[in-house]
Amino acid sequence: MSLADKVLAVNNDLPIRTDAPVHSGKVRSVYWLTAEDSARLIKDRGYDVAADAPLAIMVISDRISAFDCIWHGEGDMRGVPGKGAALNAISNHWFGLFKEKGLADSHILEIPHPFVWIVQKARPVMIEAICRQYITGSMWRSYAKGERDFCGITMPEGLERDKKLPELLITPSTKGILENIPGVPAVDDVNISRSDIDNNFEAFKFQSKEDIDRYERLLREGFDVISDELSKIDQIFVDTKFEFGYVTDASGNDKLIYMDEVGTPDSSRIWDGPSYRDGKVVENSKEGFRQLLLNHFPDPDILLNKDRMEERSALARDNALPTDVLMAVSKTYTDIAEKITGQPVHLSDNPRAEILEILKNEFNLVD
Repeated sequence: MSLADKVLAVNNDLPIRTDAPVHSGKVRSVYWLTAEDSARLIKDRGYDVAADAPLAIMVISDRISAFDCIWHGEGDMRGVPGKGAALNAISNHWFGLFKEKGLADSHILEIPHPFVWIVQKARPVMIEAICRQYITGSMWRSYAKGERDFCGITMPEGLERDKKLPELLITPSTKGILENIPGVPAVDDVNISRSDIDNNFEAFKFQSKEDIDRYERLLREGFDVISDELSKIDQIFVDTKFEFGYVTDASGNDKLIYMDEVGTPDSSRIWDGPSYRDGKVVENSKEGFRQLLLNHFPDPDILLNKDRMEERSALARDNALPTDVLMAVSKTYTDIAEKITGQPVHLSDNPRAEILEILKNEFNLVD
């Protein structure tokens, strides 16, 4: 079996029983179950959700995206071996720790396979919350150009690249295009301030003003839990993205929960501690792959300039990356997953066949 066979690149064509279109994102695909199958699983598996809650099968892939493009390698390698399983394992670990420490639940109800989550439908808060402990990346680039106001927070003079910030910084942005919010442009992923959220909490889909404080507390607590655990394995939690939503439990209570993924190399920057103390930044996250792409192509502006999206798409489509590049990325993801969870990442010989066998035999979701 070739290396390419072990990669789950296409995850939106599985014969999972559904009566709705499959939602396929950059990395995950979501199969909304029929009302009958949702109700059956809730009853049979004893999930703590409303009896009529919509459920979905969420299948991760090994695809790798960067700069809003999907990249591939030589030998028809359409992804990175082990990446999907590593991402899920890391998220599962943090979600479990959050629950154990009494922070909040997640949208995950069950994990039948390393590539698969059974999730409940959440009503998302329309904010992507970025927590930053160090100044780097896009924030540093803006700061170096003289910008000092970030999401309504004025930063002090004299900050240095890749250094720790005076305190944890929360820099939220819009999730999707939100219209008719004063002072907030109707474009995706635009920075917003805490006062924007306070003054328009309903537009951002918060159920109450009090929930803004809870959301911010869960952000800080979640960040601190992951940062403290990473420090035990001498890794630095630099910054990360959190997403939240509401669900209703079996008793009819609405709960604010964590959703999407948390603390992964895709959604976070993680630096190697010993290297950082030696004055060198070594990425144990997707940021390393981004830097590699910037160095790999002669004109990095194509990757950074949103006005050159057509050229960028062609670059990703027409250039197969060397196999050793994708295997180096694989090692980054599987190594950090094994350090975090204390468990080896299981590399499936045929993930697609495994997923279908489990969903058919144990859950009766494949005809």
